Amino acid sequence: MSLEETLMSRSGNACELCKSTDTLSVYEVPPHTDQQTDECILVCEKCKLQLTKKEELDSAHWACLNDSMWSEVPAVQVVTWRLLNRLRDQSWAADALEMMYLDEPTLAWAKATGDHENSSDVQLHRDANGQQLHDGDSVVLTKTLDVKGSSISAKLGTVVKNIRLVADNFEQIEGKIDGQTIVILTKYLRKG
Repeated sequence: MSLEETLMSRSGNACELCKSTDTLSVYEVPPHTDQQTDECILVCEKCKLQLTKKEELDSAHWACLNDSMWSEVPAVQVVTWRLLNRLRDQSWAADALEMMYLDEPTLAWAKATGDHENSSDVQLHRDANGQQLHDGDSVVLTKTLDVKGSSISAKLGTVVKNIRLVADNFEQIEGKIDGQTIVILTKYLRKG
């Protein structure tokens, strides 16, 4: 039986966090990456996007943690504990954390990545107007920019198509202007 089939059987073909049955996939709970059944959970697309910080945490969606916190599966307990900590400014999450119990090895696993110390804020690539940017978007320059190390001057209003997000810097994207790939600060862009 494959990993996904095993997790489908364990979860009853539903997200192990919110019980949704839409677009399920395997989520490896960090820092483990061995793809062992006890180190993975089955999650829906909405949960996965928020777990991987590709979307802001929606506290209304995570009310489901009041149920998943009682799971007997350590990987589900770890993810639930981390999420409750990230949402601890919500009174319901703080109350749930006080009730939740993890044995020592599971608690050590939950604390291993330090993710529980983060707030619910998620850093996303955003344009000058606060709209979220994604790989492949088209953007428009809101300022004329001189490109360092080049004779190119990117004019106000220039459209940059098919951008790529800089993974480790939420204030930068990469795009092509006059056939040359350059790095552009998101504060000088608006989504096209």
